[in-house]
Amino acid sequence: MKIGSIVLDNITVLAPLAGITNLPFRLLAKEAGCALVCSEMVSSNGLVHKSVKTHELIGSRHEEKPLSVQIFGSDSSIMAESAAIVESSGADILDINIGCAVKKILKTGSGAALMKEPQKVEAILQAVRKTVKIPLTIKIRTGWDRSGAQAFNIAEIAQACGVDAITVHPRTVAQGFRGKADWSLIAAIKNTASIPVIGNGDIVIPKDALRMQTETGCDAVMIGRAAIGNPWIFSQVLELIRGNKVTFPDLSQRFAVMTKYLKSSVRCFGEQRAIRMMRSHLGWFVKGLSFSSRFRESIKQISTEKEALSRIEEYRKLTSS
Repeated sequence: MKIGSIVLDNITVLAPLAGITNLPFRLLAKEAGCALVCSEMVSSNGLVHKSVKTHELIGSRHEEKPLSVQIFGSDSSIMAESAAIVESSGADILDINIGCAVKKILKTGSGAALMKEPQKVEAILQAVRKTVKIPLTIKIRTGWDRSGAQAFNIAEIAQACGVDAITVHPRTVAQGFRGKADWSLIAAIKNTASIPVIGNGDIVIPKDALRMQTETGCDAVMIGRAAIGNPWIFSQVLELIRGNKVTFPDLSQRFAVMTKYLKSSVRCFGEQRAIRMMRSHLGWFVKGLSFSSRFRESIKQISTEKEALSRIEEYRKLTSS
């Protein structure tokens, strides 16, 4: 699988998830075998106006490469300027969000709001393509109705503007993340596209990834919510591709990853900020385990790395007894 000049090791892609796919999370996904990791959605305005918090979102490390950075906005000149900032930061791929259905994004004319304004999409893509040399991709939804007409239109414009790949999340704007994703739209766009198509939506268990590729012919599969607290889904998909049985992490592996994620977050964000995040994030990794609700309750008031490690160790002993 190639996206422009970037060759991916396999078909797995980590979806951009706001507040989740930060550097420590992406490193876990990469270590589990994910071929391409994506940043959180990044404001083009924030980059251009030098917001410290926004620029932090595009920070990277060599271990996670190749990295795709996703930006959003509605002004072609600002999008082009922010694209140049992303390229200079060392990102391998630039992705433009044309599918976010969150109200505060839609109100700015960004995200899926752009699907109703194909001329604006064309202007943005032309401006960005002229500005950056790294591969350019877009992520879209079905559109504002179930017909998919807007998705086909945007896909056609994207190809004409020199976009290198398209990710299709086949839900309407009104659906948000509810209801069922219509994989037939992925297949239909793949049948008409001359560039790679990445499928996204309703990948819950590893075999869903292979089923999506079989049913739609997509070139790669993007996994989002199913990877939260479960980076092993990437290695499990690869096991299936190789014809092997899926293996599941044992308790020691789970606790090792939790500890690694905690320490990586502290290094990345500083202890105080990281620990505030860990009060909820550590709970992702214990879903389905015995006494998980007790553990989630125990970490709500943690204030130091030492205290967090202590809670993890206490829970490890509890589940091992």
